Amino acid sequence: MRHPSADEIVTWYTSVRRRTRLVAERIPETLLERSPAAGRFTPGDLVRHIAGTERWMWGENAQLRPSRYPGHAEELARGLPEVLAYLDRLQDETSAIIAGLDDAALTARCETVGGVDMRVWKWLRLMIEHQIHHRGQLYEVLGAAGVATPPIYGLTEPEVRARSQ
Repeated sequence: MRHPSADEIVTWYTSVRRRTRLVAERIPETLLERSPAAGRFTPGDLVRHIAGTERWMWGENAQLRPSRYPGHAEELARGLPEVLAYLDRLQDETSAIIAGLDDAALTARCETVGGVDMRVWKWLRLMIEHQIHHRGQLYEVLGAAGVATPPIYGLTEPEVRARSQ
């Protein structure tokens, strides 16, 4: 099986990032630090968690270093403008790390924070799945609060149904 190149991973990551950013931009300041239930991430926590894990866990592990994940506390970025800037900055850094990986680095084996040994390119694929998972949580939290969210691929479910036969 051929593994993706660093350029292919960055292209995919950039596309996923764009869709996540569009949802994150819709978080009202009044909901940013409000947890939907006891022990659950706030929308701000989710965005900080996505950014922090990608840069300080996946980015470090991809370079064969241990995780340096700082958590998702509000102290890392307060208010929506800071949270979005934190997301952008850490994801830009992660993109640069990925772009700098050659074929040998992508096929090298890294140890994940959970102690699993796997190829770097597979670990980066899981990073993207992780982001998508948390983007889904943002959609749910915002939807439950009545916040309009962008359709993920350009059409809403009713529009898809109306265009289907």
